[in-house]
Amino acid sequence: MSDVIGVSCRKAFTETLLELAKRDKDIVAVTSDARGSVTLDGFAIQLPGQFIEVGIAEQNSVGIGAGLAVCGKKVFVCGPASFLSARSLEQVKVDVAYTNANVKVIGVSGGVSYGALGASHHSLHDIAVMRAIPGITVMLPCDAAQTRKMTRVLADFDGPVYVRMGRNPVPDVYINADPAFEPGKSNLLMNGSDIAIIGTGETVRHALDAGLLLMKKGIHARVIDMHTIKPLDRDTVIKAAEETGHIITVEEHSIHGGLGAAVAETIVQSKPVPMRILGIPDETVITGTSSEVFRHYGLTGESICKAAEDLLMVG
Repeated sequence: MSDVIGVSCRKAFTETLLELAKRDKDIVAVTSDARGSVTLDGFAIQLPGQFIEVGIAEQNSVGIGAGLAVCGKKVFVCGPASFLSARSLEQVKVDVAYTNANVKVIGVSGGVSYGALGASHHSLHDIAVMRAIPGITVMLPCDAAQTRKMTRVLADFDGPVYVRMGRNPVPDVYINADPAFEPGKSNLLMNGSDIAIIGTGETVRHALDAGLLLMKKGIHARVIDMHTIKPLDRDTVIKAAEETGHIITVEEHSIHGGLGAAVAETIVQSKPVPMRILGIPDETVITGTSSEVFRHYGLTGESICKAAEDLLMVG
């Protein structure tokens, strides 16, 4: 269950990136005084010629990254999600997406990962703003194994990508060390015909826990890992609506403009069904650890299970 803790996604990312960069000299990591936060210290020590530190200047990091990409480099701009998706947004929009630069913008400590540091460090808007920018792919890995696979895929993926990952160790979702990962194609974790639960990023484990709890109650949930929010796997969403008749989305993000919005935009035009969006409401988030915030806003397996039961009663 979700109380078994594994490795953080940020650590899985930097370990894999270092491994890849040792074989591919075109891979470059750029950061803005965030090598500790991203866990890039080992990369900087072992591959100083492929590491660029710009200081506390997130806008510069994205602009420099775009310039390196024009020169043929495979660039990973890494820093706190809250700053890359706000302070650097114009550079992401114009320098990266508009020019179709081969830059991967890696936002770490996303969502409420920073916990007690509060609203200034939370990124509960990033999915909404990034998916509104033309030409950029948006991804959220859910555990260490998927993050490692995603990083290997991104090293050969040509084009702008925004990746949001958390700060803290997370429980494993995938037992297989090499899970399936195809940009724009979700993964089915549990099959069922009563209700579909769609999670993304670190909420996927909680969605899976909810599916297991529902199974014990005789309710067969379909649990989907929507690791890519843009482009959304529309076919899977529509199929889930057609075959289950009820959908719940779960995200560590504002209820406005994120996964829930993307799914709702899809089904309302194709197969309208009763739906519930679980996420952070339109309010200043409480101060606390990630787990405390998740519990408060009903993003745990138990709360998702209850929401599913309630939706089935209404629908």
